[in-house]
Amino acid sequence: MEFLGFTIDIATLTANAVVLTTKLVLAILIFVIGLWLAKKAVSIAHKVMLKSRLDDTVASFLGRLLYGVLLVVVTLAALSKVGVQTTSVVAILGGAAVAIGLSLKDQLSNFAAGIMIVTFRPFVSGDYVQINGFTGTVGEITLVNTHLTTTNNHDIIIPNGNITTSAITNYSSLPNRRVDITVGIGYDADIKAAKTVMLNLARNNPLAFTDPEPIVRVTNLGDNSVDLTLNVWTTNADWWSMQCELLEQFKVALDDEKIEIPFPQRSVHVKGLDQMINQMGESQKLPMKKD
Repeated sequence: MEFLGFTIDIATLTANAVVLTTKLVLAILIFVIGLWLAKKAVSIAHKVMLKSRLDDTVASFLGRLLYGVLLVVVTLAALSKVGVQTTSVVAILGGAAVAIGLSLKDQLSNFAAGIMIVTFRPFVSGDYVQINGFTGTVGEITLVNTHLTTTNNHDIIIPNGNITTSAITNYSSLPNRRVDITVGIGYDADIKAAKTVMLNLARNNPLAFTDPEPIVRVTNLGDNSVDLTLNVWTTNADWWSMQCELLEQFKVALDDEKIEIPFPQRSVHVKGLDQMINQMGESQKLPMKKD
């Protein structure tokens, strides 16, 4: 068959179309089935990780990472089926990865830090922590940042790179926590009586541990007060409640015992003040001259 002066072989065109169509169908099937298998593999891996008592945050993080790797493998397999040279695709992807890496080096640093966080687990979701000067409950840990929820329900987003280079205080990692309350009393107050009041209130508090026992010590001789510090142990969950209860009870009980909690005072000494007062008194005794 001739068309515009060109000889066209219908049989060859038909055969090539059939081959190309077959390759496209196979490539689509490979991609669709591969995508389905990748999701199943990630789901199974997630369940296995949870059964092995791996933290849910870590399991979700590794699951997303595994899915991304499998997606790349499935895509390359589908492209190779239609005749695309995957080596050239890999080379292009490598070059693009270098360019992206240079432009997103901070994000990649956060990504690497995220892997360290979920691997070494300095904290997990639900822990109450202090990071980089911010305090709150750990929410979601993503690939590049971590969410903290403050007590007044503010969402603080901290890049993972900043977390791995900062000191982390995890208040939830241990089951028990010590309450430290310092109360200042006047220098003329009875120290033993004040200590007895504080100890009795701590021992009678149902949230306080009896082992180790509560203890009160003199911790400072300040400018305006003698400071007494109570150390008493309780659970992490009861720490805040017991501290607030004891603070209120100490104020009421010390007032009942007439033990003063002094406010800051300062004595000012003026050099030569007595001499100035005497001179002023003498000047007032001098007789007034009449014109």
